[in-house]
Amino acid sequence: MTNTNFDSMDGETLLKALQTLCAEKGASDIHVSPQKSDVRIEWRLHGILQPLATIPHTAFIDLLRRIKFESKLKLNITNIPQDGQYTFEAPDRTVNVRVATLPSRFGEAITLRLLDPSRGILPLESLGFPEDIREQLKQLVEIPNGLILVTGPTGSGKTTTLYALLNTLVGKERNIITLEDPVEYELKGIIQSEIDTEHDYTFANGLRSILRHDPDVILVGEIRDLETAQTAINAALTGHLVLSTLHTNSAIEAIPRFLSMGVSPYTFAPALRAILAQRLIRTLTPECQASGTCDPSAHESYDGQMSLPELLTVSPTIQQMILGMEQESAITAQAKKEGFKTMKEWGEDLVARKKTTIQEVLRVTG
Repeated sequence: MTNTNFDSMDGETLLKALQTLCAEKGASDIHVSPQKSDVRIEWRLHGILQPLATIPHTAFIDLLRRIKFESKLKLNITNIPQDGQYTFEAPDRTVNVRVATLPSRFGEAITLRLLDPSRGILPLESLGFPEDIREQLKQLVEIPNGLILVTGPTGSGKTTTLYALLNTLVGKERNIITLEDPVEYELKGIIQSEIDTEHDYTFANGLRSILRHDPDVILVGEIRDLETAQTAINAALTGHLVLSTLHTNSAIEAIPRFLSMGVSPYTFAPALRAILAQRLIRTLTPECQASGTCDPSAHESYDGQMSLPELLTVSPTIQQMILGMEQESAITAQAKKEGFKTMKEWGEDLVARKKTTIQEVLRVTG
């Protein structure tokens, strides 16, 4: 596609063209940003925000109207942010689009987040985890009770991993209920519930409600406060398998983060089963893997993504260390004795296998 193509399209045609292109290439977001002289369109492809085109303000106004119409946003409201959603049909699937507008100096900026089931609901084998981590994860979700945390920043694939884990349990005579903000992908065979803060349906009281529905497995979209954390721990201690996410940079860092919320180490330590931290890392094209001569800084050298993980399983020794509120460094040292590998170490393995580059490993791990 070229700018000429974009310039000649009306709003409806331009939106359809953007949707088709992003669904075909696997982009996760479209950003439309008004500037003084024109409007910048970017897309997030394989985790990297890249320029796509510029369009004139006249074309942008038509595009904005079309997006607002599709997502049922108020056309006459331009000075406050609005949020909406709509769906469109891609080959063999329906893609959900979350829309957010933001007043800016030269007009409303728009972000479209494409929740494409072809990217979000994947088998565990497709996420690129090292085989031993994949096998450990499969075993962990088969346990009858306990707390499993998945950590990482926004956009690191936490939700995709959790859905893949839940998918392995569907049809295995287990009642699975999720509490999400929002529900991003529809997963058959489970009950999905969405929090609604306007009506006081929060993670904390929603989780208490879920426990009255005889669940075997509970997914809590995110643990943000002490009440949710302690309720999740109590559920894990009373016969439920609880999966949730947390925003931390590493697996072991989740332990002091949880304790800093105010949870009791005497309940947290026996409840915790494992912590998976992850990032999404770009993978080299087959041509670049074969030749080894591609420019690691060129976007064209990469054609996909995979998970770069680190998995801490809680041994009896580590459980005692959590009870004793020992320092993160001491827990790390013990975990390494037990075979724990950091994301950087797993990344070095991927570089050695020519799956990615050291520049990519450093980009996502710092």
